Amino acid sequence: MTIPKDPAILVSFLNTQLRDFYPSLEEFCKSNNCDMQEIISKLARIGYAYDENQNRFR
Repeated sequence: MTIPKDPAILVSFLNTQLRDFYPSLEEFCKSNNCDMQEIISKLARIGYAYDENQNRFR
Protein backbone atom coordinates (compact mmCIF):
# COMPACT_ATOMS: atom_id res chain seq x y z
CA MET A 1 0.00 0.00 0.00
CA THR A 2 1.28 3.45 -0.87
CA ILE A 3 1.01 5.83 2.07
CA PRO A 4 0.58 9.54 1.20
CA LYS A 5 3.60 11.74 1.87
CA ASP A 6 1.71 15.03 2.20
CA PRO A 7 0.72 15.41 5.89
CA ALA A 8 -2.70 16.95 5.11
CA ILE A 9 -3.60 14.02 2.88
CA LEU A 10 -1.96 11.54 5.23
CA VAL A 11 -4.17 12.49 8.18
CA SER A 12 -7.33 11.96 6.15
CA PHE A 13 -6.01 8.68 4.74
CA LEU A 14 -5.01 7.37 8.17
CA ASN A 15 -8.27 8.31 9.85
CA THR A 16 -10.19 6.48 7.14
CA GLN A 17 -7.97 3.40 7.45
CA LEU A 18 -8.22 3.42 11.25
CA ARG A 19 -11.99 3.85 11.16
CA ASP A 20 -12.63 1.17 8.55
CA PHE A 21 -9.91 -1.46 8.92
CA TYR A 22 -7.61 -1.21 11.95
CA PRO A 23 -8.26 -1.27 15.70
CA SER A 24 -5.18 0.89 16.40
CA LEU A 25 -2.39 2.89 14.81
CA GLU A 26 0.03 0.22 15.98
CA GLU A 27 -1.87 -2.46 14.02
CA PHE A 28 -1.94 -0.24 10.93
CA CYS A 29 1.82 0.28 11.14
CA LYS A 30 2.55 -3.40 11.66
CA SER A 31 0.36 -4.39 8.72
CA ASN A 32 1.85 -1.76 6.42
CA ASN A 33 5.45 -1.92 7.63
CA CYS A 34 5.69 1.74 8.62
CA ASP A 35 7.28 3.59 11.51
CA MET A 36 4.62 4.68 13.99
CA GLN A 37 6.81 7.38 15.60
CA GLU A 38 7.60 8.84 12.19
CA ILE A 39 3.89 9.15 11.39
CA ILE A 40 3.10 10.66 14.80
CA SER A 41 5.94 13.20 14.43
CA LYS A 42 4.98 14.14 10.88
CA LEU A 43 1.37 14.82 11.84
CA ALA A 44 2.34 16.63 15.05
CA ARG A 45 4.12 19.22 12.87
CA ILE A 46 0.75 20.21 11.40
CA GLY A 47 -1.08 20.11 14.74
CA TYR A 48 -2.49 16.58 14.89
CA ALA A 49 -2.10 14.06 17.71
CA TYR A 50 -3.19 10.45 17.83
CA ASP A 51 -6.13 9.85 20.18
CA GLU A 52 -5.85 6.23 21.27
CA ASN A 53 -9.34 6.16 22.79
CA GLN A 54 -11.00 7.33 19.59
CA ASN A 55 -8.45 5.61 17.31
CA ARG A 56 -7.95 8.67 15.17
CA PHE A 57 -5.83 11.76 14.69
CA ARG A 58 -7.34 14.99 16.05
